[in-house]
Amino acid sequence: MIEMLTVSLEAARQIIQGAETKARSLGCAVNIAVVDAGGNLVAHVRMDNARIGAIDIAINKAWSARAFDMETAELGSYSQPGGPFFGIHASNGGRVMILAGGVPLRHAGQVTGAIGVSGGSDEEDSACARAGADALTSPSPHGSTAHYILERR
Repeated sequence: MIEMLTVSLEAARQIIQGAETKARSLGCAVNIAVVDAGGNLVAHVRMDNARIGAIDIAINKAWSARAFDMETAELGSYSQPGGPFFGIHASNGGRVMILAGGVPLRHAGQVTGAIGVSGGSDEEDSACARAGADALTSPSPHGSTAHYILERR
């Protein structure tokens, strides 16, 4: 049996808080989604006035960042005409997002999940997603860093 480190709900809340804080500082309302190591949704937040059409996009950005273990902006650059991943956005039932705002979450060299942010510009979504990922290693208000749980797969 393989044991895999993954994002807990407590960690997802800390990640979302980091992304939300960044979004407020940029003056944009976004959707924020966190998936676990298996690409399953752990938590989603829609900030007040964030676009409802961006809900699925945020969730799918997080899934895409985990499915390919790279930022969705990077995946987007590889998927341009003539690129090695051209057409990938049509795979997986159209779930693959090649828009900026999806960032893998890493701990001890292992991908443990991902965050997806949607509702702002590419730059705003990326900045918020990175702030969320960075919050994972920042001390929480309780003085500890985000917790992980071991999940058996």
